Amino acid sequence: MARRQQNKTKHPAPATPPVDYPPDLLNVESLDIEAQGIAHREDGKVVFIDGALPFERVSASVYRKKPTFEKATLMAVLRESSQRVRPQCPHFGLHTGACGGCKMQHLHVAAQVAVKQRVLEDNLWHLGKLKAGNIMRPIEGPAWNYRYRARLSVRFVRKKGEVLVGFHERKSGYVADIRECHVLPRHVSDLLLPLRVLIGAMDAKETLPQIELACGDATTALVLRHMEPLSDGDLAKLRAFATANPGLQWWLQSGGPDTVTLLDQVSDPAQQLAYALPAYGITMPFRPTDFTQVNPQINQVLVSRALRLLDVQTHERVIDWFCGLGNFTLPLATRAREVLGIEGSEALVARSRENYASNRVPAHGGRALAATKFVARNLFEMTPGMLVQDGAAEKWLVDPPREGAFELFKSLAALHQQALTGVPCDDAGGQQNLQLGDWTPPVRIVYVSCNPATLARDAGVLVNDAGYRCTAAGVVNMFPHTAHVESIAVFDLNRD
Repeated sequence: MARRQQNKTKHPAPATPPVDYPPDLLNVESLDIEAQGIAHREDGKVVFIDGALPFERVSASVYRKKPTFEKATLMAVLRESSQRVRPQCPHFGLHTGACGGCKMQHLHVAAQVAVKQRVLEDNLWHLGKLKAGNIMRPIEGPAWNYRYRARLSVRFVRKKGEVLVGFHERKSGYVADIRECHVLPRHVSDLLLPLRVLIGAMDAKETLPQIELACGDATTALVLRHMEPLSDGDLAKLRAFATANPGLQWWLQSGGPDTVTLLDQVSDPAQQLAYALPAYGITMPFRPTDFTQVNPQINQVLVSRALRLLDVQTHERVIDWFCGLGNFTLPLATRAREVLGIEGSEALVARSRENYASNRVPAHGGRALAATKFVARNLFEMTPGMLVQDGAAEKWLVDPPREGAFELFKSLAALHQQALTGVPCDDAGGQQNLQLGDWTPPVRIVYVSCNPATLARDAGVLVNDAGYRCTAAGVVNMFPHTAHVESIAVFDLNRD
């Protein structure tokens, strides 16, 4: 109890009503994306059961009752699902203090993918009012040791004299007491206990709230957030820790993301934080605060799948919307005549230009990168006029954040309606009589999504308002054992 009392003022746990309902016997019918089993009472009321799986008969204890649903915790499994497996991590479960980093370790990984595929299809139908012409085979990869990016919470528990480093507890703001993690790379998992010892020995141990992890192919960066200046002694401890762990870099963050700097004399400056896309002869340097995909193995397959689906020809111009570092842009430049990358972050645009320059001439032969430009623009404020100014492109690659690409596709739909009816669209940029000139819509769009709900919403705009059909869609299991759903969809322009 000492740790909970110590942390209570800074990390209050969500209030949980006392369990005072007798256990119920329920038949579980399905699973939601939060890995809760779904059962129904005889009167039709829904019961969500933590830890239960489809087709199981369980004993469950209700801890929250609402007019239309109830929440319950699994007490016992009376008839077990064939898809139930033993969790690999000892910190996973429903017990007090269980780690909340994963939600599905008790479900076979193939069944996890099936659940995510169903979520994608349900969202497309219920939110987008459409069905994909073809459901693609899921993109899958290693189920363990895949997470090359993570935010680890840090907490010094004064009464126990101990430091905790890891994810939050399940349904709690407390830091879980974990000693190993099977979704982090093995070498990072092996650092969890040494990091606890290191921070426990530092003067600033009570003002270090988190460590941001970013792994490259050969280098591991740890970004230490510190709320007060670090003493010379603490800096020396960090340097010694990096020296004892070759390939490790310490970065320090005293404030916002712009304050992140590499700790001096930690490692060879030539030991660059970067990842490779070997199929295209490309190496992508990045800073630890830059957005990169969490799962590098899946990312390589995803890039290849996206380019294959886009089917870019050497005479075509391509626009990569939300291009980031150029993860898709530079591979596209090995296929297309010309590429335009557009991104909202000035810092990422600067990094993408650097990456283009360093990869323009292939290191081991092959085709040099096509002419490529990068532009910084707020893509959540797109207008039809801005779209026309960017010029026509035969193909689009769209990879937005969770918010989706609604304004982009609304602008595309407005231009489609203008071409269809001859009535100029009302452009928010002020061009009331927008002239399209030689602008034409892309014949194919490949959309990579990290949120099936916004993908479905945007797909509805493309299919119902912009003249496209969804020819294919499928899931990408970027985050095994979690509720996160990554997906990819293809939209082709109707030519009737």
